Amino acid sequence: MVNALTPAPWLHIVGIGEDGMDGLTPATRTIVEAAEVIVGGDRHHTLSSNPNAERIAWPSPFDAMINTLESLKDRRVVVLVTGDPLWFSVGARIGRAIPADQIVYHPQLSAFQLASARMGWSLADCETLTVHGRPVEQMIAFIQPDQRLIVLTTGAETPGQIATFLTDRGFGGSSMTVLAAMGGAREERFDGTAADWSHDVPAFNTLCIECVAAPDAALLPRVPGLADDLFQSDGTMTKREVRAATVAKLMPMRGALLWDIGTGCGSVAIEWMRAARYARAIGIEPRTDRRAMAAENALALGAPKLELIDGKVPQALENLEPPDAVFIGGGLSPETFEAVWAAVRPLGRVVANAVTLESEAQLIALHKLHGGDLVRLQTHRADPVGAFTGWRPSMPVTQWSLIKR
Repeated sequence: MVNALTPAPWLHIVGIGEDGMDGLTPATRTIVEAAEVIVGGDRHHTLSSNPNAERIAWPSPFDAMINTLESLKDRRVVVLVTGDPLWFSVGARIGRAIPADQIVYHPQLSAFQLASARMGWSLADCETLTVHGRPVEQMIAFIQPDQRLIVLTTGAETPGQIATFLTDRGFGGSSMTVLAAMGGAREERFDGTAADWSHDVPAFNTLCIECVAAPDAALLPRVPGLADDLFQSDGTMTKREVRAATVAKLMPMRGALLWDIGTGCGSVAIEWMRAARYARAIGIEPRTDRRAMAAENALALGAPKLELIDGKVPQALENLEPPDAVFIGGGLSPETFEAVWAAVRPLGRVVANAVTLESEAQLIALHKLHGGDLVRLQTHRADPVGAFTGWRPSMPVTQWSLIKR
């Protein structure tokens, strides 16, 4: 509620659909018609009417938008966006920079709502994703049997790229529907399957996918513990069962940042990023060949935003964004731990694994000083022993974990 001491909001962020001004409520339409300045993309300006307003296109670079808006603070300003301003939209970016009491949001039906209505799908039972202006590969982590996906795309080529991702992973029988210009006179629909997708579609579109897995499809759950052979590796990597235990102790959370020290082929960082929406990771790895493998694994497994740094610890940790969790898979030393412990946020998790007796001794010493949880992990696999089968043990892994309180 605005009281006498609180300035009235000066910025209105208005969601607009393909039906333009006709789709706005009377109150919102009045706001647009009375605006002195209207900011938006070419499409938004075409959909709206107000011949007297100054028209401003999205600034380039896009980050300059906040400065542009704040320079207009003494005028009646409207920002036009597509659909719901706070659902995968620029409204959220503006709201992080300008106080909420200075903004009024005017939501319109989102592309997700319109698409679910066209498909007859319960929106609550769908994964809603965007690859608009983001790496398309990030949707790979959501390819699951019987999963329904609604994806805001990057352009006309995006459905074809996603069809390839699906087909390559044994989901070529998945049904795909592209919806364009929903709610307008030019609305179009294109249907097909991933394996035979060949439509030319408009650049501004929404993609609906019903995932259908073939018997030999790759199963890539978002819980940690992907098969080792899904990763390119030189053999030096955190193996499947230990990796699952490691990521569980790191506790992936929405938007949280991991430092993966000695990232190798990136298996821990990638599993961390897959396990929680918008989880981020920085992998520190001094070897060029391993960083290259980690980058390829990240693209193939749906974690394209994995950041990789060339460097040795603890020096490479200077000036990095403070992490929410840290995995030390290589480069363990008292100096590295002290640098990590100083940098990690409150309630941050630190996990270190050791295979050699020397690194295990360091973990035992650190455990005596700082406490935490010290465990030894070992797996056995059934392998042929002549004409019979026996258990073949892996090397034991000592794992130390603790939470910063």
